[in-house]
Amino acid sequence: MTLKNKEIFIPGSSGRIQAKYFKSKQRGAPVALVLQPHPQYGGTMNNKIVCETYNCFYKNNFSVIRINFRGVDKSDGVFDNGQGELSDAAAALDWIEKENPGYSQCWVSGFSFGALICMQLIMRRPEVNKFITISPQPNLYDFSFLSPCPISGIVAYGKNDELVHLDHILNLKKRLSMQKNIDVKFESINNANHFFKNKEKELSTIIDRYIKDKVTIV
Repeated sequence: MTLKNKEIFIPGSSGRIQAKYFKSKQRGAPVALVLQPHPQYGGTMNNKIVCETYNCFYKNNFSVIRINFRGVDKSDGVFDNGQGELSDAAAALDWIEKENPGYSQCWVSGFSFGALICMQLIMRRPEVNKFITISPQPNLYDFSFLSPCPISGIVAYGKNDELVHLDHILNLKKRLSMQKNIDVKFESINNANHFFKNKEKELSTIIDRYIKDKVTIV
């Protein structure tokens, strides 16, 4: 187990939450939480896109955590249709903030189902500064709660997403672009599917570029 992938367990409302955590040695380093895709379709914190995102934060000197939602692998509990998973994400955010007093920024990221939990979390946590949402599914989940979306961020999606018709993404883009005082970037990758198969590095480049552009230098 490498230092950047230290396994830990944190307390949650359904018991222990399994996590991987890296603590930056940089004073005042920003913190980040990365959320997994749908547990009932094989999603875990070791999903390739989750790991790529986690590594982008790690390489940019964040203290970063990724978690297995309740009922996944060694995490206690059972799947709770989003409500319990939101509680798990909030518990992880509480934990990393307490572990890193004096952090300069707080970011949240999520992939697919994790994108929904990410966006719900930023509505409840005013300390979050930026978000990274990957392959959201506005065709399945109602994102109208983003009214208004409180912070700026980036939405990355594949042009050939087989689970989400492009019109749904463009409608979300239109809605968010009309909101004032925030800037949500939408970045697409040509020939990429929902899971960015064979396009992981292109996605990492987009994420890394956005982090470098927006992170606070301390």
